[in-house]
Amino acid sequence: MGEEATSRTLGSDSVILKTGLTPGQHSPLTILAMVMTSLRRPRLAQLGPPLCQKRYFRLLPGHNNCNPLTKESIRQKEMESKRLRLLQEEDRQKKIARMGFNASSMLRKSQLGFLNVTNYCHLAHELRLSCMERKKVQIRSLDPSALASDRFNLILADTNSDRLFTVNDVKVGGSKYGIINLQSLKTPTLKVFMHENLYFTNRKVNSVCWASLNHLDSHILLCLMGLAETPGCATLLPASLFVNSHPGIDRPGMLCSFRIPGAWSCAWSLNIQANNCFSTGLSRRVLLTNVVTGHRQSFGTNSDVLAQQFALMAPLLFNGCRSGEIFAIDLRCGNQGKGWKASRLLHDSAVTSVRILQDEQYLMASDMAGKIKLWDLRTTKCIRQYEGHMNEYAYLPLHVHEEEGILVAVGQDCYTRIWSLHDARLLRTIPSPYPASKADIPSVAFSSRLGGSRGAPGLLMAVGQDLYCYSYS
Repeated sequence: MGEEATSRTLGSDSVILKTGLTPGQHSPLTILAMVMTSLRRPRLAQLGPPLCQKRYFRLLPGHNNCNPLTKESIRQKEMESKRLRLLQEEDRQKKIARMGFNASSMLRKSQLGFLNVTNYCHLAHELRLSCMERKKVQIRSLDPSALASDRFNLILADTNSDRLFTVNDVKVGGSKYGIINLQSLKTPTLKVFMHENLYFTNRKVNSVCWASLNHLDSHILLCLMGLAETPGCATLLPASLFVNSHPGIDRPGMLCSFRIPGAWSCAWSLNIQANNCFSTGLSRRVLLTNVVTGHRQSFGTNSDVLAQQFALMAPLLFNGCRSGEIFAIDLRCGNQGKGWKASRLLHDSAVTSVRILQDEQYLMASDMAGKIKLWDLRTTKCIRQYEGHMNEYAYLPLHVHEEEGILVAVGQDCYTRIWSLHDARLLRTIPSPYPASKADIPSVAFSSRLGGSRGAPGLLMAVGQDLYCYSYS
């Protein structure tokens, strides 16, 4: 019998069997083996040349989903390289404000009449700030092992800048408190002693300020967030629990706690109109509490109150809200009616810090959009804006020092920036000694008399487990 071609269809593929026998002369197993063999043969005539074929692969969930080359990782590498470069410049002491900017040239220009007194003072101030050197402070404690594991959360200097209250995050969870005595902060060896206490909490500290109950800065006011079934509270912690700095005046053990749920901010009053009182900013209200009598006044607001400060001469309490509103409460009016709201300012984002200047005619405020504005309270207008600050969501305080004429703020990028208070010029940008991260945003304290009345101007920076001092050289 002649050669015969048999065509069979399996699915969508057509297979042609060319044999020398009729299909009936093959067993079913033989025919099936021949069909499978023909299917495995490359069919280049049907699919085209191999170089022209395009192969597509399906990526299953979880496959190759870790791409190191993302915009965020590239940005972090660039920021880290910039931070390391700035640190190297500071270590080599080659950082200057600009070319030819030194004390001798400025003095010569002033003598020749090229600089007036105001410009000379501003340039001399900028020169001093640019020459601040970073030195690590040695911290001593009765428990050296705790210093190696605990991390600084925040630091807060008292009025005389001879004590530093610290909140440290414990490795096992929670927070503990301490007071650092700054009177021994002398050059060239910077050594301080930390006085700790067994007082420990597993609740987050939302806000803290010094309180003057028995005498100036006799207590520390803490706002603690609630946890599970434990409500939030405001606690007056005596400084004498850590170190008795006023013998015969301090009365140890005067720890007071007030049940105040959901407090975002707090402020202590030195105003005669609200003597022995403190304020807490809550969700949609402000609570004014008298420590001695226990009397309370509540003022309703339209938003959460994130920042507060009492005026010293005028009977006013200034509040910054999540909505961007800044308003003042007249302490002479009761909480009945609407006459207690004295003034109103407006930011475009949540206000994180408010600071009243000494003459109480101007107010400095910062928000979560990175804007820092100086407001004239008489005209309720912004008269100056300080550029360069970075913030998107963090609670970052402002530090205003009129005696030195500077404004200090730490940004979310972990850079500490110092501006001229008078002309809003950025004088210096200080990089963090640690790599930038959300958990290692530095906490700073600046004083014109660091360590007491005989101290020199300087900046203290707490980050990670270390404390650094930037002093005028």
